Amino acid sequence: MHKGPFAQETSYGLAMNGIPKHDAASPHYDFVNPEAPKGGHLKQAATGSFDTLNPFSIKGTAAKDLDLVYDRLTARNWNEPFTLYPLIAETISLPDDRKTMTITINPKAQFNDGTPITAADVIFSFETLKEKGRPNMRQVYRQIASVTAPNNMTVKFDFGPEANRETPMIVAMMPILSKAWWNDRDFEATLLEPPLSSGPYIIEDLEQGRNITYKRNDNYWAADLLPRKGMNNFERITYDYFRDDSVALEALLKGNLNYRREWDSKKWASQYTSGNIEKLEFKHGRPQRARAMIYNMRRPFFTDVNVRKALSLAFDGEWIGTNIYQNQLERINSYFPNSALSADLKVMGADMAVRERLRKAKQLLEKAGWSIQNNQLQKDGVPFEFEILLTQAEDEKVALAFIASLKRLGITARPRTLDSASFQRRLLNYDYDMVFHHWQNSLSPGTEQMVYWGCEAAQQPGRFNYAGICNEELDQLSHDIANAKTYDDLVNMAQSIDTILIENYISIPLFYSNADLIAIQNGALKYPETTPLYGPVIESWWASPENNAAK
Repeated sequence: MHKGPFAQETSYGLAMNGIPKHDAASPHYDFVNPEAPKGGHLKQAATGSFDTLNPFSIKGTAAKDLDLVYDRLTARNWNEPFTLYPLIAETISLPDDRKTMTITINPKAQFNDGTPITAADVIFSFETLKEKGRPNMRQVYRQIASVTAPNNMTVKFDFGPEANRETPMIVAMMPILSKAWWNDRDFEATLLEPPLSSGPYIIEDLEQGRNITYKRNDNYWAADLLPRKGMNNFERITYDYFRDDSVALEALLKGNLNYRREWDSKKWASQYTSGNIEKLEFKHGRPQRARAMIYNMRRPFFTDVNVRKALSLAFDGEWIGTNIYQNQLERINSYFPNSALSADLKVMGADMAVRERLRKAKQLLEKAGWSIQNNQLQKDGVPFEFEILLTQAEDEKVALAFIASLKRLGITARPRTLDSASFQRRLLNYDYDMVFHHWQNSLSPGTEQMVYWGCEAAQQPGRFNYAGICNEELDQLSHDIANAKTYDDLVNMAQSIDTILIENYISIPLFYSNADLIAIQNGALKYPETTPLYGPVIESWWASPENNAAK
């Protein structure tokens, strides 16, 4: 698929580091069942609401799983750290320096009305997403100096000086929009009219904010290509929306849904009581979510690292792990947990008794200028009081246990649970003191590190620097990691990033599991024998033909 120093000319695929696993003779990914039957109905839950079918604009809340509708230039293989294979782009030529990229469009590529995908659609997509797309798209696409079309089926990208080794990879994953369909529509307005697209599914039905159903496109042009063979097996996929996750779980237990991904280990242990439910646990090798109670370092209370250390010591992780999570989860000690990217540093205070931790915390607070006055921790007459923002009811117990520990230090903290829409607004505007949230990393961290930890992102609402950290060395590493030439270099940089984050106490890490927890209706669904590196890929599953619950 590409030529350059990263693989031989006969290689197939585009890898960030190393050699692609598959070649042009590979009929399908190594984790799929190419004989999986088509049919059945996958029924899942979503919480909250939606008001748009355009997932690439910042306007509105997009419906779940719209990637089923929109195809991209290439498709990712979830059994490799970061490798792409041909989809709309039949070939990609990339020189040694990765300063240009030439894409030849597959002549079979078409939108779902039968019209061909051309260079004009690719350029329109690039220009639209560069100007009006999500912030992460704008950031990467503005690194492109020019885009030209030598002919109707070829597009050449010339990258500017800001581009790095990862930039061509991100551009190669560009979703392709129909220029003819979008040309007279407002891309930034909320959209509830099913768009013309080229993906394996079309939108069959929807009720705004309540449900959406996708139907498999029987005439999908790419069904037999490497990234699609053995994939997209369900005839229909429906998301029903619920006001909260507890109601969604009840819908599964009642048989109204047949698939659920569970994130809460306590629910997993105690609430899956129906005899009709099969509980599955899949081990994987990707970094897990780095869930944490995140300090907003833009707030005066949390600018001093000694304060952040003190509050971290007050968090009784051992008690919470035993009494709330029933010892089913591991304490997070990294922002790349469950992977070789972790610096694997010890959590401060993990080996201290509770009294010793609180005594050390008090000393750190005094060092930062705080002292007890009138039974309150104060500084310059201002009491230490703050709010903890959360959106999941199950996090309240963790927050309350933490608040009880803080009270022993003279600190007053208050939990505040919001609905998902309100929580998201405050999260994007960095409008919180402390927040329950997470960062998600891959096995190939790159430009997103600047959005997570960069100084520029700390000042820009809508990014993901939730802690507001601005550290010169961290900022440089976050920029440089996308240019790592070998995977060993990438691992070393990731571990350095991890070390800086941990030593700056930007959050109080919570807990994780190294397995994906999935519940299905008994016998309703089947899955391949091989679990990919990144965990189960639902697109590779299929319905049991004999089971009515999956139809």
